[in-house]
Amino acid sequence: MSSQLTLQSTLKLTSGSAIPRIGFGAYLANEEAVYNALKAGYRMIDTAEFYRNEVECGSALARWLSETGSMREDVYYVTKLWNSHHGYKATAEAIDESLRRANLDYIDLYLIHSPLSSRKLRLETWKAMQDAVKAGKIKSIGVSNYGVPHLQELLEWPQLEVKPSVNQVEVHPWLPRKDIVSFCHEHDIVVEAYSPLTRGKRFEEPVIQELCKQYGGKTPAQILIRWSLQQGLVPIPKSNNPERIKANLNVFGFSISDEDMAKLDIMSYAPVAWDPTTSDL
Repeated sequence: MSSQLTLQSTLKLTSGSAIPRIGFGAYLANEEAVYNALKAGYRMIDTAEFYRNEVECGSALARWLSETGSMREDVYYVTKLWNSHHGYKATAEAIDESLRRANLDYIDLYLIHSPLSSRKLRLETWKAMQDAVKAGKIKSIGVSNYGVPHLQELLEWPQLEVKPSVNQVEVHPWLPRKDIVSFCHEHDIVVEAYSPLTRGKRFEEPVIQELCKQYGGKTPAQILIRWSLQQGLVPIPKSNNPERIKANLNVFGFSISDEDMAKLDIMSYAPVAWDPTTSDL
């Protein structure tokens, strides 16, 4: 399966939409970086209210569409709701604000950025998101940083009408999240992997260096992105460097053998970002 992946490969979501197999993470990205990512071939932009760059992401998208004559449907746009806007009314207003900031008619995928509020507010938030889907403002909805108990809470909610399509969590060989990943796959929830490059903190690990040599001089980033793809995840690497942005897409001409994938089966808990997945309900 994984060896046949291409830059055009997608995964079908429960919503019926198709999500690209790799996206550009826009955390700390400026407009030029987002534009360069689209120019390089990324067809998914992942931003968030919290990143404070939805305006820049929308501008980069408009510029690229205008210059290439492409259609809005050619780019998958993802953004997220921040914790302070949980609750029905606040969520409905935040969705409209995200659309306004990016100057878009619809959002492809809208995620709850984290479960850090309360059961009542989380479920009110989901109701507002379901209503936004019905209103045509959003195509698919999902969550981020949800642990298994948070996912169970949502899936068992009697008023659930639109299932979560995606759970975006930090995943890499030093944080494999096997419990979350397997639960999501069992429930047809696609897992997006943020910080798939470990923020560069594991690039010098002997196993990574060995695989870089073995696979013809691939970069540590390319090895980690390829690992993510072969795990059935949707990685969203980020960079502001135009050359690295391009290089991070050069992951479809090779595959890591089962034997070498096993070398990256590292049972550890070493997040490089925050971890709300372990928060109480």
